Amino acid sequence: QVQVTESGGGSEQAGGSLKLSCTVSGLTSIVYNMGWFRQAPGKEREGVACSEWRGSMLYYVDSVKGRFTISRDNAYSLSLQMNNLEPEDTAIYYCATAIRCQPGTVAASRQTYWGQGTQVTVSS
Repeated sequence: QVQVTESGGGSEQAGGSLKLSCTVSGLTSIVYNMGWFRQAPGKEREGVACSEWRGSMLYYVDSVKGRFTISRDNAYSLSLQMNNLEPEDTAIYYCATAIRCQPGTVAASRQTYWGQGTQVTVSS
């Protein structure tokens, strides 16, 4: 059984930094794209950043470019360093694997496995 587990998050003031981490268990010999999504209150879930399965290609949504950095620590581990946080970054952040990850697209697929989500709150 595939499990996706996030850690990190919390509360921070605008301009501060937070780091999220994610691990995937239950997969052997299969390596998928991995990424981060977020859902703000009253809004739809959106893709934020992703790592192509080899870890060599990384993509970001425009609103976080230059502030967030995604890194693929190994085939089943992912992190998201979030700097210069803005109140608009407040959301529940989800880690996911088996996603669509390509230029302009950070999206779920029919096979996507999701974490339980971790809250990030940024105050002004």
